[in-house]
Amino acid sequence: MRATKPTLTPQEAERLVNTYADLILRLSYTYLKNTQDAQDICQTVFLKFVEKPRPFASPEHEKAWVLRAAVNACKDLLKSKWRRSSVPLENAAPVPAPEPEDGSLLAAVEALPPDYRLVIYLYYYEGYTAKEIAKLLGVPAATVYTRLARGRERLRRELESEGYE
Repeated sequence: MRATKPTLTPQEAERLVNTYADLILRLSYTYLKNTQDAQDICQTVFLKFVEKPRPFASPEHEKAWVLRAAVNACKDLLKSKWRRSSVPLENAAPVPAPEPEDGSLLAAVEALPPDYRLVIYLYYYEGYTAKEIAKLLGVPAATVYTRLARGRERLRRELESEGYE
C-alpha cells in the first residue's frame, strides 16, 4: 500500500504565513541587508513548507525549523555564484545605454536575433574577446565564433539591402 503524501490545507498555509512571515523577513533582512532578497527567502521557506509538509512535535519545533530553513536559505544565497558576480542596480544606473539612430549600424545590430545581437554588441561595442564572451554566457568559444560569423553575415546582407557597401 502506498503512503499518501501529507498536504497543506489553505487554512494551514495562511496560518503559517501569518505566524512566520514577519519573523522570516526580519531574520533574512538581518542576514542579507536587502529587502527584495529577504522577500525571496521568505517565499523560498514557505515553498519548502508547501512542497513537503512536515509534522512537528510542538510549535517550538515548528518555529525552530522555520528559523533554520530561513538561515540556510540566506547562507545559500550568499554563497551563490550569481550573488558573488552581481552588483546592485544602482551601480549600473550612471552608465547609459547607447541610443541607436534610425539607419545606424547600432540599429541594424539591434535588429539581429538575440544570440547574434548579444555577441556582436559585446565584441564590437564593449570590447570583449570571444573567449571572454564565452565565459560570460556559459557557452563554448566555438559557439561565440559561430554566432559572430553568422551575425556579421546577416549584418552585411542587411546593410547591402539598404544600399551600403
